[in-house]
Amino acid sequence: MKGQNPIILIPARLASTRLPDKPLAQICGLPMIVQVLKRAQEADCGRVVVAAAEAEIADAVESAGGEAILTDPDLPSGSDRIHAALQAVDADGRHDAIINLQGDLPTLEPHLVKACLAGLAGADMSTLVAEITNEAERDNPNVVKAVLSPREAHIGKALYFTRATAPSGDGPLYHHIGIYGYTRAALDEFVALPPSPLEQRERLEQLRALEAGFTIHAAIVDTVPVGVDTPADLAHAEAVLTEQNK
Repeated sequence: MKGQNPIILIPARLASTRLPDKPLAQICGLPMIVQVLKRAQEADCGRVVVAAAEAEIADAVESAGGEAILTDPDLPSGSDRIHAALQAVDADGRHDAIINLQGDLPTLEPHLVKACLAGLAGADMSTLVAEITNEAERDNPNVVKAVLSPREAHIGKALYFTRATAPSGDGPLYHHIGIYGYTRAALDEFVALPPSPLEQRERLEQLRALEAGFTIHAAIVDTVPVGVDTPADLAHAEAVLTEQNK
């Protein structure tokens, strides 16, 4: 988008049932939240701020030379957390393009942030997808699928997101990657909306936006970053980063 002044916001909180204190878990000698911060900075798309629910996270980020802002630990979602952080660090509304980057993606390749930002052109929101190549993922409800209508090369218009195997028939299926771009106005409107029926049924927050009539563009990329939710994921991420740093 011409004239964009982007900001990358990374929501993070310590509460995690499967991996306690997840943002502070060590990966290659650094807390995971610092690894994600570094990937965001390497994207070179603009200002990067961690929206921290706890002081321990903010301290880790600031010790690494990053910027952090404390947010209410009782906020219900990452979207609410980044919105609160945005209001605190940019009350004048200078940043008009917002990237919501999950704090548990330490192996994220920086070009994915650029792809998400580019996908925001002409849309209220953007996100990322990758074609499913592993057959086991096609019917796995933990792998969220995006149903797209082709728009242009490497960009589709998102029609739906689901845990089911969709669409039917011949053709690719797309694995949704939980990184989002928003226009400033869209983020303001999104967090003011109540949870929608399909959002609650599928347990997918982005359906709230589609039900409200938002346009979401999905950039089609060729890699899926490792999400860290368990000790096994943590070990996997450590191995991937070790290999990347050789």
